[in-house]
Formats: sequence, structure tokens, C-alpha cells
Amino acid sequence: MKDNKLYTEILAHQDPTQVAGLSRFFKTGKGQYGEGDKFLGIKVPVTREVVKECWKETSFEDLETCIRSEYHEMRLAALLCLVQIFKHAKKDIALQQQCIDFYLSHTQCINNWDLVDLSCYELLGTWLLDKDRTLLYDLARDGKTIWEQRIGMVSTMQFIRHGELDDTYAIADIFLEKPKPLHDLLQKAVGWLLREAGKRDEQCLKDWLSTRYKAMPRTMLRYAIEKFSDEERACFMNVEHGLPNDPDTLCVIARSEATKQSRKTKSEIPHD
Repeated sequence: MKDNKLYTEILAHQDPTQVAGLSRFFKTGKGQYGEGDKFLGIKVPVTREVVKECWKETSFEDLETCIRSEYHEMRLAALLCLVQIFKHAKKDIALQQQCIDFYLSHTQCINNWDLVDLSCYELLGTWLLDKDRTLLYDLARDGKTIWEQRIGMVSTMQFIRHGELDDTYAIADIFLEKPKPLHDLLQKAVGWLLREAGKRDEQCLKDWLSTRYKAMPRTMLRYAIEKFSDEERACFMNVEHGLPNDPDTLCVIARSEATKQSRKTKSEIPHD
């Protein structure tokens, strides 16, 4: 039987002193989103170094063993290897398709936010740049787990990097239609991708938010407007009853109040 170098090397880098901290960070306690996950105590940069040395010698059979491991870092290593195989396949469409099929058939093993975020847009996002993107809409809407739903959203990062923003906004709308409360990790994912879209076209993000910000979960909204000015963030976060729906109007009010407060503060400063 051929030696699974990736599996062996990951085990060789385990660090028991890091296990407790990683377990807390990835919320593995009872009732938490990572409940039951196990760690070897390996930080991501170390895992990346192992993958860099091993990916060329890693077969899909090796990946199968690793991605089904009970250990988080082993699954991450399998996904990072898969990304490298996919990237280097270049014009080998059959091999790229094999990578995508492998990924989609193992989503039950992609069960924490880092496993999703470090793999999905590099694989699905890149693959779908010149293809129909219905798959992502289906994952976002009907994914069996929060992780599959997150894959649907975060995969649009690759589109954003290519200046294509429409799918990000359309898939974000799917999450706004879901029953409340929306899981915190989904709120953060949607808000993060909206923020990234806003970096490409801030006015487009503001226009999209203008008719939705009152209905958006607060965490999602905070993430989405993180790069706005203090004044603009205050405008969008202010959803008190009776205030104008239009953020531009709210900003005028906010500027007026800020000016009044500034004048008041200056008037209270004692003079010599």
C-alpha cells in the first residue's frame, strides 16, 4: 500500500500544547457550532507548509483518507491540497472537474468556517467564473447545513475579485429571506462578502442597503458597513421608529446633530 505522505506529515506536526486553545477558538464545546471536532494542535501556516511539500504526491485516494479524518487539521490539509491540485491543473478540464466533484461530494466533512473559507472560492468560485452559477444559489437556499449555505455565499468572493458583484447581492438576498434568527456565522459571511463588494463599488453597496438595512440582522449589517465612515455607519445602524428610510436623509440628520454636539462641546471648554 502506498504511503500517504500528507497524512503522515500532518500527524508528525501535531502539538498537544495547542489543542486546548484551538478547541476553544473553533467552539467545540457542547451546543457550539464546532461541537465534537478534534484537533491535533497545528496552526494554519504549518499546515500550509506541509501541503506545499506534499500536494504533488497526493492522490485522490490520499485525499479521501484525510478529508474523512476526525481531526480538523487533517481535513483542512486535504482541502488545501485539493486547491493546489485544481490550480495547477490549468487547462486539464477533466482533472479540474474531478476536483470539483470531490469537493461537492464531501461537503459533510467541510464543517467549520475556516474549512469553508479557505477552499470554496478557490475551487467553486474559480470553476464557475465562466459557467452557470445556479449551484451557489441552491447551496445558499437549500444547503443541508450552515456550512453548505456558507459555501454558497463565500464562493462569490472570486466573482468580486473579477469585478462581478451581481451574484453576491442576489445570494445575500436569499439569506434575508430565511427565517429569523439567522445563524451568526451566516450573518457574518453575508456581511463580509457585502463589505468586499463595497470595496469595488461603494455606491452600489449603499444603494443595495438603502432598501434593506432596516430588515437586516444587526451583525450582518455591521459587517457590511464596516468600511464606511463613522457618520455613515451611524446612519445605517439607526433604525428607530419614525426616522426616514433613506440613509442619505439620515446622514444629513446625523451631520446636523454632530455639528450641534461639536458646537456644544466647544462652548463648554473653559477659556483663560
